[in-house]
Amino acid sequence: MIRYLKSGQTAAAKAETSTQVRLTVEGILEDIQKNGEKALRAYSEKFDKWSPASFRLSESEIEGCLKALPKQVLHDIEFAQTQIRNFALVQKAALKDVEVETIPGVVLGHKNIPVNSVGCYVPGGRYPMVASAHMSVVTAKAAGVKRIIAAAPPFEGAPHPAIVAAMHLGGATEIFAIGGVQAVAAMALGTESIAPVDMLVGPGNAYVAEAKRQLFGRVGIDLLAGPTETLIIADDSCDAEMAAVDLIGQAEHGPGSPAVLLTSSKELAEMVPGEIEKLLGWLPTGAIAREAWENNGEIILCDTVDELVAEADRIASEHVQVMTRDPEYFLKNMTNYGALFLGPRTNVAYGDKVIGTNHTLPTMKAGRYTGGLWVGKFIKTCTYQRVLTEEASALIGEYCSRLCAIENFAAHKEQADLRVRRYGKKK
Repeated sequence: MIRYLKSGQTAAAKAETSTQVRLTVEGILEDIQKNGEKALRAYSEKFDKWSPASFRLSESEIEGCLKALPKQVLHDIEFAQTQIRNFALVQKAALKDVEVETIPGVVLGHKNIPVNSVGCYVPGGRYPMVASAHMSVVTAKAAGVKRIIAAAPPFEGAPHPAIVAAMHLGGATEIFAIGGVQAVAAMALGTESIAPVDMLVGPGNAYVAEAKRQLFGRVGIDLLAGPTETLIIADDSCDAEMAAVDLIGQAEHGPGSPAVLLTSSKELAEMVPGEIEKLLGWLPTGAIAREAWENNGEIILCDTVDELVAEADRIASEHVQVMTRDPEYFLKNMTNYGALFLGPRTNVAYGDKVIGTNHTLPTMKAGRYTGGLWVGKFIKTCTYQRVLTEEASALIGEYCSRLCAIENFAAHKEQADLRVRRYGKKK
């Protein structure tokens, strides 16, 4: 039996982007499309109090950011990017071009082609999200994208040196200090000084997510991301302190972030709230995490491992940390999640920052039908066909002609019939 000991907000309370957000974003996108750089500058001044001579950072400005950072910070950025790049290249190696002769004279194939240009957005409002630069820029570079532009808002009145360093070291070809909807709009729609891109990637607040939703179709996107989500699956082998830390570790992202404990241990379920209260008492981000836990935290008690799997698949969380005696069971049997973190020796923070897997993951139950950002998202798998002989063309043409007739496509049928007449056996 599944029992909900603590519930979060109802589905109605978790309504999608508000009408106000949608209308605000529509207005900004329309204005930037119509007025270009003038509108971009106006919104940057309004939202970020930022209006430099050029939004694009010069080589000397980038070099200044690099020099402003301690060597250890640069080393840590490079270490993280090495892990992410290496795993992305392994993933890319799994993508093979194919070509096969399906019947004599008919050759079908596909090629894997990188997207030509990508815009990577890196959030920098509440937290300067240095790691988001790794996840988007480094992965796009590993995929073979030729033009990678990156944008992040100013932080405390200037480009954030660590974000700029991460963009530059990751392989960005153009770096801009622009934030929010105006940054996403400029990259997707273009301005007098910014050529538009083919694809947008990267997380952001509700306004950025809505902008990506409205721009999808004009450009490709990675995901429509909501607030960060975490699910802890635990049995009585997990201690309460570790469960609490790993729940609050993601709740601190923002007040809308769900954090769920799914457990078969009644004792653990009863102990975790007390451990969370201890954490919230001393963490500098405790106020944000408390709001998230009180509004969106859940504790769910199950009797069996099969109930744990079923409930976890129903929740379809972005991050799923498994701290049970047999975490491999969940790897084998779960189907709906963004990323799995198996066993107590790993955790979501490793995935967020450094271990090598990508942290841009599906939220809002999207794990039911998609995975997260990876090197393959930047690659188009495009098919082609080649018919080598007249006999093969006539054979395919005869089938095609009859199939077109079923659908009343006369001109389609004539395409096939022409080949049959040209290449078919002479009577």
